[in-house]
Amino acid sequence: MKREKRPFNFMILTRRAALVIYDIISVICASFLALLLRFDLRFEEIPAHFLTPPINYLFINIILTLIIFYLFRLYHSLWAYASETELQNIVIAVVVSSIINAIGLQFFRIEELAVPNSYYFIYTFLLIAFIFVSRFSYRFFRGRKHKSANKGNSISVMIIGAGEAGNQIIKEIVNSSFSTMTVRCVIDDDKAKWGRFIYGVRIAGGRESIIECADIYSIDEIIVAMPSISGTELSAILEICKETNCKLRALPGIYQLVNDEVSVSRLRDVEVEDLLGRDSVQIDLLSIIGYVKGKKVLVTGAGGTIGSELCRQIATHEPAQLIMLDIYENGIYDVQQELLVSHPSLSLVVLVASVRNTNRINAIFAEHRPEIVYHAAAHKHVPLMEDSPNEAIKNNVFGTYKTALAAATNKTKRFVMISTDKAVNPTNVMGASKRISEMIIQTLDRHHETEFVAVRFGNVLGSSGSVIPFFKKQIAAGGPVTVTHPEIIRYFMTIPEAVSLVLEAGAYAKGGEIFVLDMGKPVRILDLAKNLIRLSGYTVDEDIKIEFTGLRPGEKLFEEMLMEEEGLRETANKMIFIGKPIDLDEERFFLKLNELKDVSQNEGGNIREIIQDIVPTYTINNSDTAKEY
Repeated sequence: MKREKRPFNFMILTRRAALVIYDIISVICASFLALLLRFDLRFEEIPAHFLTPPINYLFINIILTLIIFYLFRLYHSLWAYASETELQNIVIAVVVSSIINAIGLQFFRIEELAVPNSYYFIYTFLLIAFIFVSRFSYRFFRGRKHKSANKGNSISVMIIGAGEAGNQIIKEIVNSSFSTMTVRCVIDDDKAKWGRFIYGVRIAGGRESIIECADIYSIDEIIVAMPSISGTELSAILEICKETNCKLRALPGIYQLVNDEVSVSRLRDVEVEDLLGRDSVQIDLLSIIGYVKGKKVLVTGAGGTIGSELCRQIATHEPAQLIMLDIYENGIYDVQQELLVSHPSLSLVVLVASVRNTNRINAIFAEHRPEIVYHAAAHKHVPLMEDSPNEAIKNNVFGTYKTALAAATNKTKRFVMISTDKAVNPTNVMGASKRISEMIIQTLDRHHETEFVAVRFGNVLGSSGSVIPFFKKQIAAGGPVTVTHPEIIRYFMTIPEAVSLVLEAGAYAKGGEIFVLDMGKPVRILDLAKNLIRLSGYTVDEDIKIEFTGLRPGEKLFEEMLMEEEGLRETANKMIFIGKPIDLDEERFFLKLNELKDVSQNEGGNIREIIQDIVPTYTINNSDTAKEY
C-alpha cells in the first residue's frame, strides 16, 4: 500500500533549518575556541601547525556531525518538552562526533605534530554546551513567553476531531463576535483530511502530531470534539494531550450531536475519569427493570454519594414507590428536589431517620412495607473511624443489624447491603465493621425468607470525602498536593457505573451472596495527582508541587477485592462476580456480637480486640508505624 504524505509544514522546516545553521556555527566555534582556551585566550601563542588540522578537516567535520545529529534525532525532538532522554541523545551524539573528529584530525596533522591532547576534551565539552543551550533554552524561554504572551489575549485552541461535531465547534468560534478563542489547527486521524481546511483552519495531522502542533501554534486549550469515541480511545488521546500542559475540554456525549446541541457552551472540562480508559459498562437493563418496576424500594443513606445515585437510577425504572431515608436532612432534601423536577410522577417518600434508632426503623418498615432495600447508610471515612471506632461499630454494624432485622420481620423480599473492598483483610475499623456487617446478613439469610446479599466495590470517583475533590481543592489553593505514599494504589469506578452494577447484582441475588464488582486496573494515587495537575493547566513540581505525608492510620498500600477463602464465581455480567460465603459458628458469632454491642455503647477502650476476635483477618493498626515507608 502506498504511504500517504503528510502535509508540508513550512514552520517546521524553517525551525529545523535554523537548528542546522546553529549547529554548523557551534562546530566552527568549538573547533577554534578549544585551541584558544588551551592557550589561555592568547591567539598569537597558538602554533600554526595546531591550526592547520582543524581548518583542513572543518568541512568534513561539519558534514559528519550534522549526519550524526540527524541520526540521533536532534532535529526531530520537540524541545519545548525536552527531558532526560533528549539530554542523553545530545551527549551521546556529541561524544560520537568528537571521537570521529579526533580520528579525522590525525589525517590532517603536520608530520608528527597534531593538536594538543586536551583539545579533544575541551572541544567535546564546548560542543555539548552549545547544543544543550540551543535545545534546552528554547524550552525555558518558550514556556515563559507562552505564559506571558497569552495573558489577556485570545485563547489559542486546537480542535481534535474534524467530523460534524468539530465542524460545528469551529464554526461557532470563527463566526462569534464575542469568543475569546482562536482555532489554530485541527487534528484528525483520517489521513484523507490532512492538509485540508475547515473554515480556514488547517487539519495538521493525526494524533501523533498533537504535541508538535501544540508547541508550534502555542496552544492554550485543546477541545476533543469526538462525542462518539469509546472510553479507551478517548483515554489514549488524552494521555497524549496531557503532556502538552494545555487545558483540556470535551463534548459530554454523542446524544448532544443527535439532539443538535453541539456548541461551545456545552463543552465540559476533561476530568481524570476520562483518563481511566474504561469503556461504558454494559448493563442488563431488562433484568433491573424486571425486579424494580412496580416495587416499593427503600434506600438508606439516600443523601450520600452512592445512595443519591441509587435513587436517581431507581427512579428511571418506574418503581411503585421510592422511599429515601437519611439522617442528614440537607443532603436528602437536595436529592428530593432534584427528583421532583426530573420525575414529577414518581411516588416519593422522604424520611429523616437514623438506622441506629430501633423503634424508628421498625416503624418505618411496618408502615411502608418496602419490597426491596438498598442499605447504603454507613460511616465510610477510614481515618475518622480510627479516631471514633465505637461510632463505626454502632452505625455500620448495629445500624445494619437493626435495618436488616426490620426488613426480615416485615417480609422484605430483597435486602442489598453496600460493602467495600476494605472489608477484605481489613487494617482499619471501618473495613472490619463492614466485614462484620457482611457476616450478619449472610447469617440472617439462612434464617429468614428475605434474600440478604452484599455488593462489594472499591473507591468511586468524585464521592464525598474521596481523594479527587480533595486534590482539586489543593490545586485551586496553589498546592501542594499531598499524597500519602508514592506507591499507594486504589481501584476506581465512576459513581453511575458502580450504582448500575449494584442494581444489576441485586437482580441476580438468590440470597447469601457477596457480589464483587470488577473495578478494572488499579490506579496509582500519585498518577491521579499528576494527571489532575496537568488537566488543570499546571506543570507538576513547577507550578504545583506534590508532597508525601505518610500512610494515614488504618490505610493500606493496596486494597484487595476478594478474600482468598471466598473463591470466585462468574455471573452473566463479566464485571460482576460472586464470592462464596464463609462458614462461621453462629452461636459464638452472636455472643461476640452482643459483647461488641455492650462495649461500643459503653465507650469501651478494648473495642479493637473484640473486633479482631470476630474478624480474625483484621489487623489492628499501629498509628506509630503507619507513616513509615
